[in-house]
Amino acid sequence: MGPRPATAPAGAATGLAHHYLDEDQPLRDARVRGVDFGCEPIEPTDGATLRFLATTLRARTVVEIGTGSGVSGLWLLRGMAPDGVLTSIDLESEYQRAARACFRAAGYPSSRFRLINGHALDVLPRLADGGYDLVFVDAVPMEYPRYLEAAIRLLRPGGVVALCGVLGDEELESYGNNRDARALLQVSRTCREDERLVPLPGLDSVLLVAAKAL
Repeated sequence: MGPRPATAPAGAATGLAHHYLDEDQPLRDARVRGVDFGCEPIEPTDGATLRFLATTLRARTVVEIGTGSGVSGLWLLRGMAPDGVLTSIDLESEYQRAARACFRAAGYPSSRFRLINGHALDVLPRLADGGYDLVFVDAVPMEYPRYLEAAIRLLRPGGVVALCGVLGDEELESYGNNRDARALLQVSRTCREDERLVPLPGLDSVLLVAAKAL
């Protein structure tokens, strides 16, 4: 291995990230709409993670639980195969209208995405077992344990589920009996203990879990 500097110049990491994470107009517009809706769009770093995952997996079939204003969906589409289809589920029809506008503004035809209006726990059982490369969850924390179980069923061997907002166990335990925190803690422990899964620790706000081929 060649020589490397002991420390990076001040601001170097921030500058490097800026080149990769600078969002274009469709993403910026979708982010503004998301803030207006109060649905907290994912950060650009998380979006870049989703794009990277979709690219690495050569994803053709992706499920998104929680459409929001389209920010995460657009990051996913930009990493997916050219003929890939994003299936995105949300209970709020207004969010999905905004997401549709976002995707179309970014140049994606309606054949590249399927927006399903409804409660995810009612919709997911209708999707094909083992038919998806990637599942992204950014929705009601209390329902994450059931979303995870559904994702395991939906994923092909080697597929990945990305769970947004799952913090470290110590931080989650600090919330005491908060119901959302307890649900996320349950998901974190399941990801470590379930023999069907391989978790990737270390990311700040997204827990990545791969499905084993059993």
